[in-house]
Amino acid sequence: MTTEKTAPAAGPDEERHPRAAVVVLSAAGIVVALMQTVIVPLIPKLPTLLHARDEHATWALTVTLLVGAVITPIGGRLGDMYGKRRMLLASMGAVALGSVVCAVSGSLLPFLIGRGLQGLGFGTIALGISAMRDIVPPRRLGASVGAMSASLGIGGALGLPVAASIAEFVGWHVLFWLCALAAALAGIGIMLTVPESTGRAGGHFDSLGALGLAAMLTCLLLPLSMGATWGWGSPKTVGMFVALAVIAALWCTYELRRPTPLIDLRLAAGRPVLLTNVASIATGFAFYSMQIMPIQLLMAPTTSELGLGYQMATAALVLAPSGILMFLFSHVSSWITDRYGPRTALALGGAGLGLAYAVLLLPLTTDVPFTWWLMLIIACISGAGLGTAYAAMPALIMRAVPVAQTGEANGVNALMRVIGTSTSAALVGMILTWSMVPVLDADGHTRNVPDVSGYLTAALISLVACAVAALVALAIPAARPSPVIEDV
Repeated sequence: MTTEKTAPAAGPDEERHPRAAVVVLSAAGIVVALMQTVIVPLIPKLPTLLHARDEHATWALTVTLLVGAVITPIGGRLGDMYGKRRMLLASMGAVALGSVVCAVSGSLLPFLIGRGLQGLGFGTIALGISAMRDIVPPRRLGASVGAMSASLGIGGALGLPVAASIAEFVGWHVLFWLCALAAALAGIGIMLTVPESTGRAGGHFDSLGALGLAAMLTCLLLPLSMGATWGWGSPKTVGMFVALAVIAALWCTYELRRPTPLIDLRLAAGRPVLLTNVASIATGFAFYSMQIMPIQLLMAPTTSELGLGYQMATAALVLAPSGILMFLFSHVSSWITDRYGPRTALALGGAGLGLAYAVLLLPLTTDVPFTWWLMLIIACISGAGLGTAYAAMPALIMRAVPVAQTGEANGVNALMRVIGTSTSAALVGMILTWSMVPVLDADGHTRNVPDVSGYLTAALISLVACAVAALVALAIPAARPSPVIEDV
């Protein structure tokens, strides 16, 4: 196997590892990841809490996704131009302000505004990874980036049981006050420990390109999120996809003619970056499928074929170890990257995630009983695979782009993962919805839950996504080793 190794650092200044900054940035990433899961336990109760209709309350999740997807690549570009530390502080400020607005809300409109402000912080992980490239010595960069990447999984895994417990036993307003406090503390930590980056990309901010990107992502992610509600063949859904094609063509033409575009499409079309982003979409798809199915299986009534009948907090605790494994295997990914290159780490991560789906297929296709400990094993395997894969993606991007475009490129890569997760939410959600069957719960009420065929189809599609991620990763060109100058 051909290995890809980097030259060791030489100067004494390169050995100064800003551990406090890495810890703070990773903590900020966990805070942002919490914003994605903190709303989940509240969704069934939001119509009552905010005096809103059911279909309107779902916007509390959708608006954060849309704003986060738009701001991630834009924030990366602004970080390259005006400073990553400055944009990180702005991101934490937006999360803190949005959390306060949510905490004091008593109706839907201000709550949606608060959730939108929280979404403005979603570029934090991509910005933090780019900032690490500026301040962490090369020998330590892989492990530091891995920890930052893993913060997404840690926040996602721990956020659900913590949010469910606080919302149930303390109150949902307190939940958002705690989010505001966490974001404020992360912002203070960034201010104290993270130095401002010295390199600047230069040029003028492409405002028209940013508006075009926002319109394009809205026309993509909104029908993916709301298609099940609107109807996939409805004029609204089809019209937005048609608008997407038109806007995308105009936007790409405009960006290619700009001397300083919002996103350098020529760089993004280069084989290393392009293939990494394709693998990221596939991995994001498989990641979110693993978020959708296990929790439903654990919470389904025991009267259904596979249901275990757990409450949300208990079910989330069964799955929580995946976040710990994701963090631990981010360091394993760094070790693999140092010895065999990041494309090997990404391929192994995709294969590991595929193994989790293979284990999930056992109770769906054989007589193996579905138990909580089997789901725990699946969660741990998937966490290990995700930690390995997610830590490798920024390493591949940073090897392929100039330093001045690190924020932009990492932002686009993070956006590709969002597109993968959104596509998974739409497709897997649609498959599970179509397979719903009525069952009686323990209280004698009728509930609709997906049947085995729905889970089987969704798991097989997700397994294919894992295979695509692994194969595409192996097709990424190997980086040329940097020359090492020996002391004479």
